[in-house]
Amino acid sequence: MEPELLAEDAIPVSDPFMLFDEWLAEAKANEINDPTAMALATASPGCAPSVRMVLLKGHGSDLGPGGGFVFYTNQASRKASEIAANPQAALLFHWKSLRRQIRIEGQLEPVSTEEADKYFASRARDSQLGAHASDQSAPLADRREFLDRFEEVRKRYEGKHVPRPQHWGGYRLVPQAIEFWHDRPFRLHERRRFTRAGSNWASTLLYP
Repeated sequence: MEPELLAEDAIPVSDPFMLFDEWLAEAKANEINDPTAMALATASPGCAPSVRMVLLKGHGSDLGPGGGFVFYTNQASRKASEIAANPQAALLFHWKSLRRQIRIEGQLEPVSTEEADKYFASRARDSQLGAHASDQSAPLADRREFLDRFEEVRKRYEGKHVPRPQHWGGYRLVPQAIEFWHDRPFRLHERRRFTRAGSNWASTLLYP
């Protein structure tokens, strides 16, 4: 059998946060577009699933108890209403050029207002203005309506500091399980799943 098919060191037994850092660094060096893009899956109170792409804006074991993965959004959006009803969620990173995936499962919790303020202040000014102009997920008659609202907000804050809207904030997914997937020829892929065991992690290989 080919050595590549036998090798298991692509996903070593390790700290999953450290391993995530290594894979993300490789993605940032090789992915053409948005290496921090991740699919976020939530569910409605009636258990109807919903998934969309968001951007990772913070991660690691130092993000409070249990570590985490952070993203930001309009808290009046559909995703936020689903999170409020059911904080269990899942994330998926897919780096096609590296032929790798990472699946993460856990519970979402809001980040602090201080964290949200700090990140909002780091955003491009037009992104800050857009957060004020958009009623995310609400019906829109036509695009001109949104652009007119954006222009009104731009004039309102011209020459001024743009504050973080009260309806805009972030969430941290505290992982209970993290699975690393690495492509192998003939679909004989390698998978390792880490599950939280108290303050530590247990891991096992999975059949592809």
